[in-house]
Amino acid sequence: MDTSTHILVIILSVFLALFLLLSIVIAAQIIRLLKAVNRVASKAESIVDSAETVGAMFKDAAGPLAILKIIHNIAQAVQNNKKRKD
Repeated sequence: MDTSTHILVIILSVFLALFLLLSIVIAAQIIRLLKAVNRVASKAESIVDSAETVGAMFKDAAGPLAILKIIHNIAQAVQNNKKRKD
């Protein structure tokens, strides 16, 4: 081999080493980013689950609360009627 091919091989091996090192660094950063996104997604999922639980609780309590509201309205109507008679 002559000198020009030796220089070309050295240059290509340096570029290959730099590319390999840069690829490893980028892959590590992508893995860290994906882990952070996974944590955020799991927190969001737990928030949605708790919101669904609260919604279901209000849905289940809507029937008894409606009955109590009707009784309260009837009691107020009776009180208002008594005040008008006096």
